[in-house]
Amino acid sequence: TMNWKDAENVRKKWGGTFCLKGIMSKEDAKRAIDIGADAIMISNHGGRQLDGAPATVEVLPEIKDSLGNELEVWIDGGIRSGQDVLRVLALGADAAMIGRPYIYGLGALGEKGVIKALEIIRAELDLSMAFCGRTSVEAIDASILWHSM
Repeated sequence: TMNWKDAENVRKKWGGTFCLKGIMSKEDAKRAIDIGADAIMISNHGGRQLDGAPATVEVLPEIKDSLGNELEVWIDGGIRSGQDVLRVLALGADAAMIGRPYIYGLGALGEKGVIKALEIIRAELDLSMAFCGRTSVEAIDASILWHSM
């Protein structure tokens, strides 16, 4: 039953950085700014909450375009590889949240598995950036993406 008024009240009482998760439209992103959010997380909560909801990567460009650099934009949902991280960064995300690969590593080998999963994703990201001629995360932009007609 959480609503915008509840989120605003939490923001007012919380003294730290405030990130609002579950944003799926540019209207909600702008509302997050209005209540004082420092960051938003584009998330459909794994698609479990609303069957047929769009993928987070589908709504990212419109949300980011509507905000500019007014606040940080994080994204979760469907990030499985370093190439996925590269794609969402190229589409404007400031950060990519990784869930499932982390959990798979944890289930397979505990803490060592989590470290291994993150090392794999990091290596994939480094290699993918190199293939695109990028040597830093800051150099990633939409020009690396192929758009079909």
